[in-house]
Amino acid sequence: MKIFSSDEINAIRQYTLREQGITMRQFIDVVGEALAIEIITSLIPGHRLVVFAGPDLNGAYALSVSRYLALQGYRPSVYLFNIGGNRATADCAAVRDRLREECSDIDFMEVTGLQFSMPDLQGDVTVIDGLFGSERTAPLSGGYQSIVRYINEMAPRIVSLDVPSGLLVDSVDGLINRNIIHATLTLAIGVPRVVFFMKENAELLGNWKIVPVDFSQAAIERAPWKFRLVEKADVRHLISPRDLFASKADCGDAVIFAGSYGMLGAAVLAARGALRGGAGKVTVHSPRCGFFVLQNSVPCALYESDPGDVAITNIELARDYKAVAIGPGIGTADVTIDALDAFLKIANANSRPLVLDADALNCMAIRPAMLNHIPVMSILTPHAGEFDRLFGRQPSSYARLLKAIEVAGKRHVIIILKGRFTAIVRPDGKVYFNPTGTPALATGGTGDVLTGVLAAFLAQGMRPEFAAIAAPFVHGLAGELAAQVHGTFGVTAADVADQLGRAIKSVIE
Repeated sequence: MKIFSSDEINAIRQYTLREQGITMRQFIDVVGEALAIEIITSLIPGHRLVVFAGPDLNGAYALSVSRYLALQGYRPSVYLFNIGGNRATADCAAVRDRLREECSDIDFMEVTGLQFSMPDLQGDVTVIDGLFGSERTAPLSGGYQSIVRYINEMAPRIVSLDVPSGLLVDSVDGLINRNIIHATLTLAIGVPRVVFFMKENAELLGNWKIVPVDFSQAAIERAPWKFRLVEKADVRHLISPRDLFASKADCGDAVIFAGSYGMLGAAVLAARGALRGGAGKVTVHSPRCGFFVLQNSVPCALYESDPGDVAITNIELARDYKAVAIGPGIGTADVTIDALDAFLKIANANSRPLVLDADALNCMAIRPAMLNHIPVMSILTPHAGEFDRLFGRQPSSYARLLKAIEVAGKRHVIIILKGRFTAIVRPDGKVYFNPTGTPALATGGTGDVLTGVLAAFLAQGMRPEFAAIAAPFVHGLAGELAAQVHGTFGVTAADVADQLGRAIKSVIE
């Protein structure tokens, strides 16, 4: 699913009107009815309905919603803010006039002056927030800022239309959370917005749901895009069912450089991720101290001993593996940093893409010159802390995403920026948000499992840019399946690895 900017959505909407031969006011009615139906299905019995409508497009949607609710027997109290009496757009004014004409028995007030007493929002109240949507391009100020603060302080249940009023969909500059509606539920119109995937906005959006709108498919297909939400169908195209006559040689050979004294569990989990991800053969290169641990914990994997007793001191390829992953639990000892530095230069000269995770990234943060030797199309898998250590502290999730886009383009690498909605950033500037996952994944070792899955998919012949999309989707789905068995609090990384086969099966079938 493509994710568009405000200008792109406006262009798609205008194309839709021409294609369908309808007016903007007819479109507003259609959207208003769809929003109202969603609101009705989520209403809490006994709640009073209070609607706040602004003077622009989102206000028109809110007034259309109010009309539909009234026609269905509800009695919302509606407040249209049209300061000065001349701020309402022609479409908003037309919907207002129709509401007055057809629903004269509801409580309707048009606020045109600066002096206004806010309604009582205490008790069992649901506020429908239609002050401003994605058409707003500047932070709220003045009276609107005061209205938003009052609503938030009263803390009613809030359903925001399009986006919470005050939240800008194409920028985060100058935004203060108390000047933005804190919605309980956000009903996105047609498509999600990129700001929905930022951690800082979770408390503003509440739960969010996409309300389908019959946009022109031709317009959507032709429209340029920068962001996309991964769907199961996308991943299904990337994972081929296994051939009846397949052997382990056909399913790829992966090597994972992982583990050090005290962190051998990371090597075990990465190996399990690779095995459950379908790799035909998995080799784990680890210090000598890992021999008994790995041979007992993952007997299906080969163990390759490093000369070092407690840390990896040598990163070399014993044969031509189809996939190479480095990082889980390797630590940041000087000998390990030296070994990684030397190997990156060789891999870069051979243009061999790698999976670089966890301590491989921390090693590079200690010796940043190694960034210059990362082979093109390598996959880096940092969480927020690892990313900031490597590329500088970022003030917000959005700033971190923009930095990742810059780095991916400059270094020609793929960055999997891990989080609730993991962002897969490609060198061409395209960003894919992964929708699968659960808070159950917030436990040590799940990232090591993801590294194993990436290695497995690469070993099976998947191109890096496709493996970077498929692996997080399958990994997140495995986390959801594990949570169904163990609950959100009881999931371990080993549980996630154990569910990978079922997750892949559900995608393919």
